[in-house]
Amino acid sequence: MEQKLYNAMKNAYGHSESDIRLFFAPGRVNLIGEHIDYNGGYVFPCSLSIGTYMAVTKRSDNNIRMTSLNFPEQGTIEFSLDELVYKKEDDWANYPKGVLHEFAKLGKTSAHGFDAVFFGNIPNGAGLSSSASVELVTAVMWDAINGFGLPMVEMVKIGQRAENDFIGVSCGIMDQFAIGMGKEKQAILLDCNTLDYSYSPIDLGEYTLVIANTNKRRGLADSKYNERRRECDEALEAIQTKKRIDFLCDLTSQEFEEVKDAIKNPVAQKRARHAVSENERTKTAAELLKQRDLKGFGELMNASHISLRNDYEVSGKELDALVKAAWTEQSVIGARMTGAGFGGCTVNIIKKEQLDETLDRMKQAYSEATGLQAEFYIAEVGPGAKEITKVKEGER
Repeated sequence: MEQKLYNAMKNAYGHSESDIRLFFAPGRVNLIGEHIDYNGGYVFPCSLSIGTYMAVTKRSDNNIRMTSLNFPEQGTIEFSLDELVYKKEDDWANYPKGVLHEFAKLGKTSAHGFDAVFFGNIPNGAGLSSSASVELVTAVMWDAINGFGLPMVEMVKIGQRAENDFIGVSCGIMDQFAIGMGKEKQAILLDCNTLDYSYSPIDLGEYTLVIANTNKRRGLADSKYNERRRECDEALEAIQTKKRIDFLCDLTSQEFEEVKDAIKNPVAQKRARHAVSENERTKTAAELLKQRDLKGFGELMNASHISLRNDYEVSGKELDALVKAAWTEQSVIGARMTGAGFGGCTVNIIKKEQLDETLDRMKQAYSEATGLQAEFYIAEVGPGAKEITKVKEGER
């Protein structure tokens, strides 16, 4: 990978290898804790070994040139540090541009621009957070080449603000946090409201993490997301007439049963039930991983999908078919949809022994049910965003 980036920088800008610095930010997957971050609940993501690479050489002027090996048809996109404004025609480059803009708002500026080549090996449309990966690799790079010394959590916030305010996408902080604060073979239990967090070791032993892409476009996700938030707000307001809480996830399942009748809308009651139960599953799941109880963890993943399908209704034919294909395999101890829903990916824990045969059967069953072809990715839990140390000559 490193040599590919060195060659691309030389071909695009003529830079020698000795002048190039390399950076990386991973993608992420949420293991459990879906659609509860905005209800005061916990998420449980981990960073992946796949992600976004960035090769950079600092310039003597304040101009910036960037290209992406993923979008060669876009060519080289150029702008200066004096014109950090959103331009539709700059397409993907608005994400790194937004990060630079957020640094500047904090007074973290430079007189020197850079030349850069980006390359991402996150599957397109898989819901593994490629945009946040681009944001964090840019943030880590800009901090490093200028010696700003910002804490990683501040760069995480910069990435989120770039997406919210510069790009105009209303996202939470989970993606950027998991990518910036990720650790190898660790998952993060995160409260998205307070940013309190802790790590749980991921020791899968004879099992492995597999991400399965339905290859179904997530066309309904945005509109249904807003609808679900309104339904949760309705449930919260109804419960607050009986009990003082700030978020649905402040409740235990027992407390929810005691006050649920205050929610007159049966649909809103189902949404609230998911939020409360999913939050409890997520906290329990983090403890089970620490205890290396993989089967217990897998059972919670299964229960999470059932709740997302029945109570929150953000699954769909394709996701359900892919999860069902996994559940029929004895070597699968847990499978669930992950992400916004209505398409995208499932996350699975599958025994390594005869893995190829297992995935072949899942692929066949899914194709028969939907007419679509699933894609599978063996997911290693890797480190968070960082600079890549150069390999010395002769060690390659």
